[in-house]
Amino acid sequence: MNTLFIDERRINEVMQEARPPKGSRLRDILERAETLSGLGLADTADLLMVTGEDRLQIMETAGRIKRRVYGDRIVIFAPLYLSNECSNNCLYCGFRHGNEEAVRRSLTPEEAVREAQALAAMGHRRLLLVCGEHSRLSSAARIADTVQAIYAGADIRRLHVNAAPLSIDDFRMLQEAGIGVFQIFQETYHRKTYAVMHPSGRKSDYNWRVSAMDRAMKAGIGDVGMGVLFGLYDHRFEILALLQHIAHLRQSFGAGAHTVSVPRLRPAAGAALQKIPYPVDDEQFKLVVAVLRLALPYAGIVLTTRESAGMRDELLTAGVSQISAGSSTSPGGYLDKDSETAAVDQFKVYDDRNLKEVLEAVCGKGCIPSFCTACYRSERTGARFFKMAGKGRTGDFCLPNALLTFKEYLQDHDDGLKERGEEIIRTALNGINDELVTDLIENRLARIEKGERDVFI
Repeated sequence: MNTLFIDERRINEVMQEARPPKGSRLRDILERAETLSGLGLADTADLLMVTGEDRLQIMETAGRIKRRVYGDRIVIFAPLYLSNECSNNCLYCGFRHGNEEAVRRSLTPEEAVREAQALAAMGHRRLLLVCGEHSRLSSAARIADTVQAIYAGADIRRLHVNAAPLSIDDFRMLQEAGIGVFQIFQETYHRKTYAVMHPSGRKSDYNWRVSAMDRAMKAGIGDVGMGVLFGLYDHRFEILALLQHIAHLRQSFGAGAHTVSVPRLRPAAGAALQKIPYPVDDEQFKLVVAVLRLALPYAGIVLTTRESAGMRDELLTAGVSQISAGSSTSPGGYLDKDSETAAVDQFKVYDDRNLKEVLEAVCGKGCIPSFCTACYRSERTGARFFKMAGKGRTGDFCLPNALLTFKEYLQDHDDGLKERGEEIIRTALNGINDELVTDLIENRLARIEKGERDVFI
């Protein structure tokens, strides 16, 4: 298909013309961002050049926008790696085909169920299956079988999938298996850099990868997760290209990125690339996250354990809306992490706190942990979700479902968090001005206390 929606010439022109906005110009951009209409390429490029104390204004605005769209809730999930066997040779990845020292493993559906059961016992209800990119071991049929096995054998309510680009028919197979978000990262949108970083394997085909979201949405998958790997090329170029890609999807399908992830390149055992070509320092990274929230007010911004505990905690109030917790980045990593034959990790984990510790940090920031999966099962996905979000209706279900799922966690886990958690729930209820909504939530909270589970709005 035509992939000219990534217009490198236009991106370079915008970057050359960009200037850090000051005074009234900065205020004007931030005020327009708070209308939740998003930002164009020029405004985004300008904001990415801001330095000093003006960055704080951008981060504060990003926090307000996130709260207006999603409230104080922070979605919690965990990755479940199914395989580290790969047909590609990406220079930056420990899973690359050329890493002869890597201990390889691919989980059977039965092994994946046991890993999912362990995560469910911790309290997780939504997982991201990270499938690797091996043509046989990570085929659509094998992924679909694993998805169905986990739904049948573990108390997991929604599975998202990160996998290699597929054909429309294969994407349809995943959709029929009941996945939530299909996630894939372009890694870098810069074609020359992409060619260098992906020298062999199917992933070396830039066009096949960049067009994957079109095929997924044509197959009926309403929600897609996107992102780049910051550090491979200029982060400003990557963000503007990402916005072009999302605009193309919105125009074609009525829905853009349901989630945007912001991974930074990290060391990986056995990677051929040991020096980061375009490092993004901490202050730049904070600005990246905040500007993405301004540019994409309705996207879920996802922050993983590639970042430190301190960085993740700080960004909870600057636009992030989803975080992983208690993560392992190797197949079998939740049950067999300490065995002598443990599989290689994809990258070094910088936040090794367990789920309870992450929940405590979320609560400490005045936020509400959410294990919600309601939208996927209530068909609030794709274009329908974006239409509802545009009418300001995400608060109708995001906050209530966050409270209900957090209540369920508190009822089922005696880990010392209950008193603080109940206080957070009461405070949130007291802040709702609609008596009918409050009564509705309190009724469902009472049902959970009596033992009912999976109660949602």
